[in-house]
This record gives sequence, C-alpha cells and structure tokens, in this order.
Amino acid sequence: MNNDYKSPAFRKLLDSLQQQSWELELLISGFAIFGLFTAYEPLKIEMLNAENERQIYSFVVHFIALIACSILLFNLLLHVILRGLWIGALGLRYVSGDIEFDKLKYTDKFKNYLSKKIVSFDRYIGSLENYCSVLFAISFLLIFYVIALALVIICFVLIANFIIDNETLPRWISQGVGIFLMIFLVIGMLLTFFDFITQGLLKRNKWVAKVYFPIYWVFSFVTLSFLYRPLVYNFLDNKFGKRLILLLTPIYVCILILASFTYEKSNYLDADRDSSSIFANKENYQDLLTEEGDLPGEIVIPSKIIRTPYLPVFIPFEENIEDRIFAYDSTIKPEKDLRGLSSDIQITGSGNSWKNRRQRDSLRKRYVTLFNEIYSFKIDTLKLDSDFIATTNTKGQLGFETNIDIREISEGKHLLILRRFRKVKDTTETYIEAEIPFWHFKE
Repeated sequence: MNNDYKSPAFRKLLDSLQQQSWELELLISGFAIFGLFTAYEPLKIEMLNAENERQIYSFVVHFIALIACSILLFNLLLHVILRGLWIGALGLRYVSGDIEFDKLKYTDKFKNYLSKKIVSFDRYIGSLENYCSVLFAISFLLIFYVIALALVIICFVLIANFIIDNETLPRWISQGVGIFLMIFLVIGMLLTFFDFITQGLLKRNKWVAKVYFPIYWVFSFVTLSFLYRPLVYNFLDNKFGKRLILLLTPIYVCILILASFTYEKSNYLDADRDSSSIFANKENYQDLLTEEGDLPGEIVIPSKIIRTPYLPVFIPFEENIEDRIFAYDSTIKPEKDLRGLSSDIQITGSGNSWKNRRQRDSLRKRYVTLFNEIYSFKIDTLKLDSDFIATTNTKGQLGFETNIDIREISEGKHLLILRRFRKVKDTTETYIEAEIPFWHFKE
C-alpha cells in the first residue's frame, strides 16, 4: 500500500475508508465498552483500598485510571446511541424518503417553523454523522488529556522524591535545581492549561509566543502531546468540533454535580459512621466483610458476638503508623526513608545494600516492640496490655495481630477501646483511636 500522503491513490484510499469508518467505530466502541465495564469495578476497589491504606501513589494512579474509564464509558455509550439513531434514520430514509410537510396538513405557522428548523431529513442524517464521528475522536483525545495530567503529577512526585528529598545529592542540586524545576513545572502547567482553555491565545501574540515556546516545547514531551497534536489542531480549526467540545464540557460538569448528590434517610443515623458505644460499623467486623469491595477499618475483630475465651484483634498497616513510631522514638528512624516510589536497580555496591538490609533486620523486633508500647486496649474500664505481632490476614493485607484474654469479663455487651500513646516533650498523651462494641457469651 502506498503511504505517500501527497499521492492521489493514498487520498482516494483515505476517502474510501472515511466512508466506511462507522463500521470500525461501532466495532471498537462495542469491545471498548465491554472491557471498560469489566475493569471499572476492580479499578474502583483498588482505588478505595489504596485510600484506606493511605497509599498515596497507588491511589492517584487508580483514581486517574477510574476517571479515564468513566469518561470513555460515557462518551462511547453516547456514541453508540447516536450511531444507532443514525442507522435508524438511514433505514427510515430508505422506506419513507425525505419529509414532505405538505402531506402533514399543518397550518402555515407550524409548517413554516418546522421547515425552517428541520430543513430536510438528509441534513438531519448528516448532522448525526458529524456528531458521531467527532464524538468518537474526542473520546480518545480526552483520555490523552487525562494521561497528560497524570504525567505532570508524576513529574512533581519524581522531583520531590528523587531530587528535593534526596539526602545523597549535594544541597545545591537538591534545593537549588529541585526547587527551580518545581517552580518551572508549576508555571509551565498553568500557562499550558491557560493556552489550552483559550484555544491557543498565547500562540497569537508575537512576543508572548517567543517566551511561551520553550515551555510549550518541554511540555509537549512531558504530556506526550506530540502523539496527538494533529488531532487537537484538527479540532481547533473546525467550528463543529469546537461547538461539540463546548457542549460536552457543561455536560461533564452536570454529571459530576449529579453524582455528588446523596439521599439522607435520617438526621442522626449514618451508615458510614465510625463505630462507637452506640453504633457498629461493618468495617470493624471480619465476618461482615463479605463483598469484594468491603475494606477493613482501623481495627478489626472476628464478629459482633464473641463466644471464645479470647478476642482476636487485627490492625491493618498504614504509613502513618510508621510515622507515629518514628515520632515516638526517633532513634529507629533510618537515615534514608525507603518508603514511596523505588526501583529494583541498585546504583550502590551490593555490600552497602547487604549491610543496610542486615541493619533493618536487627531493628524489626524493636519496631514491633515500639508498636506495642504505643497501642494498648481497654474493655470498658479494664486496662489491657497488647502483645501484637506483624502478620498478614486472609486477604494478604499487612498488619498487626494479637489475642486478648476475655475469660474473666462478664457476659453481655462490652466496648473494646484502642488507645494510642504519643510523647509530647516529657509527657505522654493518650488518644482513643477506635471503639468497637461487641457481645461476649460463653459457650
């Protein structure tokens, strides 16, 4: 096949494909909608799980993926509906031809009004064709915009983690170069966004364009816009494409607002309320976490009714737990914090890596000991010491587990209270981290 875009044969091929593009559009839309519906729920579950475990990087990735999935689903479903209407209009045209207003026997007022608004049935079919084609292209262009936003956020994170917070680099690099790059990214992002929403206003003034061009050139690589740039400018030089984009924008805003509405059943009761002496949230009871999207709370016990002489307790691990341990005893804090994004590629020698690993192994016992010092329990007014060990639950989630002896407590309702200690200068303050009601009945 001749791919010379200047040759008449290639243009003729493109014209032929253009006429049959609706078949490919429907085929791709069908497969894409099926795949997106399949991926939507797992993406949502992973996003909520990352939010629950305070995993900021994983949350951002899954959140952006969920936004892209939602946009694509809405646009492709709308595209399929409009294509179906277009096919139906073609079939009706074959049976009935054009609209003959004279046969309807309307008054002149309605006849003239409808003739002016509708003009002809062929024009209606042509408008549907335009909307379908442009909407299909916009759907995938919007995904590139979401990816561009994600890449900009990733650049911020990489500069913050690997340059500004990198203690191995000289200060003039980590602070000077790092802060300069961060400021450049902020200014470049704002200018690029302004140029985007104004449809190229910064490119129209001669002197402004000279200043903006280096930023535009850098961000064309950061956002990968060089991959979809022809598609963007093809929209911008077409009034119909601009009009459709302006039409879709308020629709997206309306959908976002409508999705924020919830129906409140009570002035005082809330299904998402934290557990307390008068409320039991399912997130704190293992036997109630039956659905795939159910996530554990700050503390989990097996059930609301405990019939055994012991009470198993599981606390899911969160990054802020480690921050609390470091704040409680700063001597255990490593010189280089390994949390966050990391690579398996080792720049330093294997000897240093092995030495660091041995040091971490020797401090793990002290780490768990400090956790037990920070966290303790009360059942009603009875104070209990904790004896946690690090483990994983049945779903493979990392956390801390212990078993409380409850042989001596009476039968009936009780309140399990998780307390957390925090050192403030020379004193220790106590916080109530969680409260969980349960019933104890001996077998």
